Amino acid sequence: MNSDVQIAGDPLAIPHLLPPVPAHPATVAGFVGLARSIAADRDAWAHLVRYDTTSRWYHRLRTGPGYEVWLLSWVPGQGSGRHDHGPSSGVLTVLEGELTEHAGTGRRTLTAGAQRVFAPGYVHEVVNDALTPAVSLHIYFPGLTEMPMHGAPHCTPSALETAAP
Repeated sequence: MNSDVQIAGDPLAIPHLLPPVPAHPATVAGFVGLARSIAADRDAWAHLVRYDTTSRWYHRLRTGPGYEVWLLSWVPGQGSGRHDHGPSSGVLTVLEGELTEHAGTGRRTLTAGAQRVFAPGYVHEVVNDALTPAVSLHIYFPGLTEMPMHGAPHCTPSALETAAP
């Protein structure tokens, strides 16, 4: 059967035929996937990495509607201190090296490729306990507006467990 209708050009270029572009990933899996895709594009971030022996180095790599992506480096012995991320959720992805996360549930070693997802109010400390530098990628949604520190007197295991969702 022949049709008199012919399509000229790219039909996907017609705006009303395209699905709306999401403002940002809509699920945890979407943010994890975003972190993986950024991590896989090594050429986009590797040349930016710097190592600072006096303090942790960080660089805001990207912002999107309602989220931020940060690149951090860690020389041996550097750590974040015990903290949470206020109202932000996050995805931590280790790009190079090894980091140790200390939380109310114990300690966890994160090697290159490992990812941790956390909810608002989750208290933890991240440390480079290894003998080589490490690089990590952090996505925060909404963008990071606060990072309250939790000193040792307030970080008993029971207090950490109740703070974690």
